[in-house]
Amino acid sequence: MNKDELERKAKRIRSKALEMCINAGKGHLGGSFSCTDILVALYYGDILNASPLFKDNPDRNRLIFSKGHAMLSLYVILGDLGFFDTKELETYGKNGTMLGDHPDHMIPGIEIASGSLGHGLSIACGLALSAKMNNRNFLTVAILGDAECNEGSVWEAAMFGQNYKLDNLIAVIDNNKLGATDFTGNFSGSVLMEDKWQSFGWQTIKIEGHNFRDILSGFERAKQSKDRPTAIIAETIKGKGVSFMENKANWHHGAPKGELAIKARQELADTEEQ
Repeated sequence: MNKDELERKAKRIRSKALEMCINAGKGHLGGSFSCTDILVALYYGDILNASPLFKDNPDRNRLIFSKGHAMLSLYVILGDLGFFDTKELETYGKNGTMLGDHPDHMIPGIEIASGSLGHGLSIACGLALSAKMNNRNFLTVAILGDAECNEGSVWEAAMFGQNYKLDNLIAVIDNNKLGATDFTGNFSGSVLMEDKWQSFGWQTIKIEGHNFRDILSGFERAKQSKDRPTAIIAETIKGKGVSFMENKANWHHGAPKGELAIKARQELADTEEQ
């Protein structure tokens, strides 16, 4: 897909994720919307080359979605690509659904159970190391939230990745600068995210996380890394696409109702028409 096609795809995915959240009466829209463009670039921009035909292929590229609570857009993408019937999306959050509030490995296209934050990068490091040990050429990408990076296990994994020169590993930090209740700067300090990863020996690439040219260029640069892993610091907006959700901690979780639901639908519909 070209840039314009990717932008249209991202808008449709946000719209569908919104409807899933409204239908279920719950969901993490804020963090889902901030990483939607990154996910669209990965799945439709010739980076992961993911397909249900190869979901069990040992040489497939892996996505470890560590910030699993923000899975709404990811579910929409997997359904769109045919990993499961899109009718399943209507069951999200309901009794008996396979699509819960956090993804798990029983869902086609999902590698691990995630959302208990701080675990994903360690698993990604293990996968990347196994690829090197077994002479396999697959890429492992881990998506982490910026507030998740307060977990000590993230930095233990960062040291591991640098030590074993895992140049087949990319960590993407969804740097929307908001946690569940407050701005990250108010509880994790003012040190820049890219400086933290550089200090652990990783190549760092800062991108605009809602600009597809920048996202795709960042991944291409990351794939050229030699002898060290790469952290892509994606500058994003929590709640991107819906004005009253953007940069608001209270939209970490929750479904819009009444007039707010109408407004959210209208704003996403307006952007699709542009």
